[in-house]
Amino acid sequence: MRGPLLWAGWLLATGCLLGATGSCRHRCCPGRNNACWAPGARRARCYCDSYCQRTGDCCQDYPTSCRRAAVGCTVGPWGPWSGCSSPCGVGSRARSRQVTVPPRHGGDPCPDLKQRRGCLGQHPTCGTAQAALVPEVAKILPSSFSQDFRGPWRRAGPPLLEEPSGSCGYFRLTQVGPRCRGHAWSRRLQRDQQVCVECRGNLPHRRPHCTGHGLQGARTFWVAASVVGCQGSWVQEGLQEGCVCSPPALIFV
Repeated sequence: MRGPLLWAGWLLATGCLLGATGSCRHRCCPGRNNACWAPGARRARCYCDSYCQRTGDCCQDYPTSCRRAAVGCTVGPWGPWSGCSSPCGVGSRARSRQVTVPPRHGGDPCPDLKQRRGCLGQHPTCGTAQAALVPEVAKILPSSFSQDFRGPWRRAGPPLLEEPSGSCGYFRLTQVGPRCRGHAWSRRLQRDQQVCVECRGNLPHRRPHCTGHGLQGARTFWVAASVVGCQGSWVQEGLQEGCVCSPPALIFV
């Protein structure tokens, strides 16, 4: 009878000891995990996550239960860099790598899996790199306005009969701001609508260029010069030299 009582007493003492110091058996966690704990002495908690080594609140058996079985994260090689996100001007490239062996039992966490770095888009039609650094925002007006070089913008009278000396740009509107509803001409601008914008004037270049005409297939931005807060974006679908847009049309300022 005495033997079984001594054996029961030893089991009880061992259980109390484990309950007092906490145990990490089958409870090892990587990184910082506040849910990865065990009951410790005096109703306090001890932890079994790898972060407990920094905070000094690991359970007593953490080194033997977790560190010996820990498996650190292993990653594969970096993939190739992506193309520049901007065809002209400042953009970014990205690359990534994959996890080959995930961390287990409190092993070292995985390093960064994605990297990003800056780039300068230099599409053949971008022009000089210095010009590409500054994104061009188009300023537009309806074709009922014309530019008087001796004075400010004014409403035109009858159209002048002159040879076309500019170009026409065809754009697909991708975004139109809500403030464009505040004026009659800008209220006609609708998303997914194609608009024709004239680049007027006798320009010394062989290919007329107006600020903001952008690149074909690239998304750029525009603002309405006479409507405060009216702005949006569009995608250039083509350019044509020596032409006049059919009404209703727009002009570059």
